[in-house]
Amino acid sequence: MNDVLTLPGPDLSRSATAPGEEDGAGDHVLVCKRIHQVTRDMKTFVFEPTGTGLFRHDPGQYLAFTFDIDGRESNRCYTLSSPPSRPDLAAITVKRVPGGRVSNWLHDQLAVGDVVRARGPLGRFSTVRHPASAYLFLSGGSGVTPLISMTRTLYDLAAPVDVVFVHSARTPEDIPFRHELEMFAATSPNIRVTHVCEDDGAQERWNGHRGRLTLGMLREIAPDFRTREVFTCGPPGYMRAVRTLLLGAGLPEGRYHQESFEAPAPGPGSGAGRGTGFAVELTRSGTTIECDAGTPVLEAAARAGLTLPSSCGQGMCGTCLTTLEKGSVDMRDNGGIRPRDRARNKILLCCSTPLEDLVIDA
Repeated sequence: MNDVLTLPGPDLSRSATAPGEEDGAGDHVLVCKRIHQVTRDMKTFVFEPTGTGLFRHDPGQYLAFTFDIDGRESNRCYTLSSPPSRPDLAAITVKRVPGGRVSNWLHDQLAVGDVVRARGPLGRFSTVRHPASAYLFLSGGSGVTPLISMTRTLYDLAAPVDVVFVHSARTPEDIPFRHELEMFAATSPNIRVTHVCEDDGAQERWNGHRGRLTLGMLREIAPDFRTREVFTCGPPGYMRAVRTLLLGAGLPEGRYHQESFEAPAPGPGSGAGRGTGFAVELTRSGTTIECDAGTPVLEAAARAGLTLPSSCGQGMCGTCLTTLEKGSVDMRDNGGIRPRDRARNKILLCCSTPLEDLVIDA
């Protein structure tokens, strides 16, 4: 469990990034200072920036990391689970994914004292951008990370804001930050915490809400949910179900906010396969796909059954950065690529559509 001592912090009445800007993103060299187990398959990695000054970010923002794994760079986005009210350190909480190249490396290989690189902070998913007197935080699995950052911030600053925090887990043993959240609820009159478990744990029989989150549960936990600002994060299926549940129950769409690092799903009638696209040669995989003029290369690759490195899917994080070896594209990014990378013929696959046949180092 992370330290829960209330610390003085920066003024969070304004965002670390100005409205309309994606980020004040910079490049960071981070030294791992501490690693601790959160659940059986989730660890928190605490980093200290090597530069001078505090680490300024909004609660809910993320970093785009570059890890050197077996001589090869791997890029991933991870939300900061640490709050900006504790600005000396930056922490991420990562769930081990079966077969996951980066998550398994972090869990098994990253050690205290190791150095990593990251860019950020990035992202608009933050309470700072949607101030309210009452929030409903809904999370599932590793989607807890931005919401624990938001909750820690509100707790640390003793904000006069009503928070209902609901997390869905497989078993009691899979509830992240359980004791810390219980402490928040016990010591703050403004924070209420509820967990929903699908099954009993090996060591604990679950006596709370059981199964999947339902409208009946939600009405019992937060009967005024329609008047709250709602933030949700979790696996794609979880968020689809939550969004359908909430909007179907009358929550105004403007009050619903979700975070996802999934690449956008291919839309019907778009992408390759219609005989009107350009040829895109992926040199690393030895594959050539077809991509329509109006379709991002990443989407066309997904339609062809290829999985390429990606995270935000919106041209923000830089995870899908690769080299354009031949051809030209229309790239409409949101700040996820540096000028020096543009000069080296780098592109972001998620927001680049072909203008002619392409050869790409992917």
